[in-house]
Amino acid sequence: MLENQSQAEVLWPRLVANKLFRKPSGSHAFVADFPAAAGAAEEEFDACGSPDADAQRCVKRPRPQQRNKTLKYRLFASTWNVGGVAPPDDLDLSDWLDTRNGTYDIYVLGFQEVVPLRARNVLGADKNRIGMRWNELVRAALNRSSPSPSPGATGGGEKQKVHPVRDGAGGLQSRDFRCVVSKQMVGILLTVWVRGDLRRFVRRPSVSCVGCGVMGCLGNKGAVSVRFWLRDTSFCFVCCHLASGGREGDEAHRNADAAEILRRTSFPRRHCSSSSPSLASPHKILDHE
Repeated sequence: MLENQSQAEVLWPRLVANKLFRKPSGSHAFVADFPAAAGAAEEEFDACGSPDADAQRCVKRPRPQQRNKTLKYRLFASTWNVGGVAPPDDLDLSDWLDTRNGTYDIYVLGFQEVVPLRARNVLGADKNRIGMRWNELVRAALNRSSPSPSPGATGGGEKQKVHPVRDGAGGLQSRDFRCVVSKQMVGILLTVWVRGDLRRFVRRPSVSCVGCGVMGCLGNKGAVSVRFWLRDTSFCFVCCHLASGGREGDEAHRNADAAEILRRTSFPRRHCSSSSPSLASPHKILDHE
């Protein structure tokens, strides 16, 4: 018994060291509905998923007289600590996402503890399967073909119907939603969805992960941040999972972690193209609009 305990005490710091010094491949990789742009850490992609040099070919640039026009979009943002419980197959997220309202253009959803925060999950390879399952449920709820689905239906195998609505530009647009960026770090998952017709106006998606957990750097606590451009406006969203507790000093610990997240979060620098000199990509969280 004592021998097993001694082996465990030796193994734990070795596992931590391996995790710390392992090459952080995939730290800027992410999941999206457009494979060409997903995980592109060093190349800049325009709305068609092509390098920025081809932007003129893929994206119709706004005319000079249109640049001062204000477009209004509705954004739904929410967060959920799921306590390490895997979602059942028949989980319906429609009420949470307020899909019956049907007036949102962008959804930003943050999850905490999508996997139990056990040592093997924190120190091992990322368990992205659970994150993919949550994304499947989000997709089913946002793109459900019927406004009043039967209990247990996910809509995953049904053909999606297009529900036309009028967007801020005054035109009729489709309501199908697409995932533009989704990133998981241990138990933290941040996923962003936009209306299908807005997808071509989304550019330069990128992610950044900061761990504040064990030894101040592992991902059981910390933040996942995403950034992207929608038309000519930069967006940045941060999903945090900080240390719990109401004892004296716990609040100061959380504030220190939040400051560390602001300091350490950084996105790949981008060189703006000559056709869009105003779209230099922000590098830090507070640089965004």
